[in-house]
Amino acid sequence: MTAYAHDTNFFTRRTMVLFAIIALHVFILWALATGLARKAIEVLAPPIQTEIVQEETKKAEPPPPPPPELVKPPVEVPPPDVTIDLPVETTTTAISNVTTKHTEAPPPPKPAGAKVPARTGKNFPNSEDFYPPASKRMNEEGSATVHVCVGPNSKLTEPPTIAQSSGSARLDDGALNLAKAGRYQNGTEDGKPITDCFNFRVKFQMSR
Repeated sequence: MTAYAHDTNFFTRRTMVLFAIIALHVFILWALATGLARKAIEVLAPPIQTEIVQEETKKAEPPPPPPPELVKPPVEVPPPDVTIDLPVETTTTAISNVTTKHTEAPPPPKPAGAKVPARTGKNFPNSEDFYPPASKRMNEEGSATVHVCVGPNSKLTEPPTIAQSSGSARLDDGALNLAKAGRYQNGTEDGKPITDCFNFRVKFQMSR
């Protein structure tokens, strides 16, 4: 008997839960059918209202007009009152007596004084003393023309040079050495010592 009562109570509780579930479903279906659920949702969560606001575009205003230019009135400058006195030519009938002066002709130039050219001095070296030994061994002969410039002190103003070669470099060197060792006499003009240049010939010849 005790076991049977326990089972009857258990069955009664399950039956009540089942009826409660069925009643809940029926209520939900009834609420959906009558629109009660939609009103409850609108009360709990009202719909979001959106408004479209159109952005106003500002019109670009034109720039202000430039200020008017100030025009200065022209200033009139009166012309200067300048009086120019021009000389008045006066004619005269007086005759002036013009005397012509006699200009004397310039005196004729004085004749240039006699010029004495420079030259070789006394005891001038002999070409035999400056004959190159190699040219002697080779029987080499020839003549060289030397150019020299002599100053007022009878000394060379610059090293002598070969004006015309002998055809042999050795003989030309011998002629230059002779010209350097020689003595000279300066030239004169109007009796005054001057610098003068001249050429002279140096001959190298084997003695027979």
